[in-house]
Amino acid sequence: MAVSSREAAIAALHAAISTALAARSPEPQVLRDETVPQRLAAGGLVVVRDGETVEETAILSPLRWQIRHVAEVVVAVPGATPEARAAALDALLVDVADAIAADRTLGGAVEWAQPESPSFDDLAFEGAASVRAASVPVSLWFTTSETPLS
Repeated sequence: MAVSSREAAIAALHAAISTALAARSPEPQVLRDETVPQRLAAGGLVVVRDGETVEETAILSPLRWQIRHVAEVVVAVPGATPEARAAALDALLVDVADAIAADRTLGGAVEWAQPESPSFDDLAFEGAASVRAASVPVSLWFTTSETPLS
């Protein structure tokens, strides 16, 4: 079964982030479209969510579609103090952005990948007094002959 261009793009984003973060110690847990676990790993948590297609432009002769799909990358980190949580979150966000910037085409799955400005939140997790989290939209641009499913 062939995968769609959208699925290939999101899978490539997940793979790029997973590979880049594997070298961190402690290593964060990296998931794709899964429910956030009740317990947070010491290295933090990164969840790549499928997101939504926000722009489709027809290109004629031959008919192709220029797509902008926005995936969501949720990053969460524990820490004993607000300062420790902020520093750990910043470091993990930089590593996620660096993973995308290292190969903007995500191995040829997209024409361009661009992380956008994160939004921040504090969350409660079992076994952690407080967790700092950020949600980062990542725009994925690609061209396909597949008919969009809007």
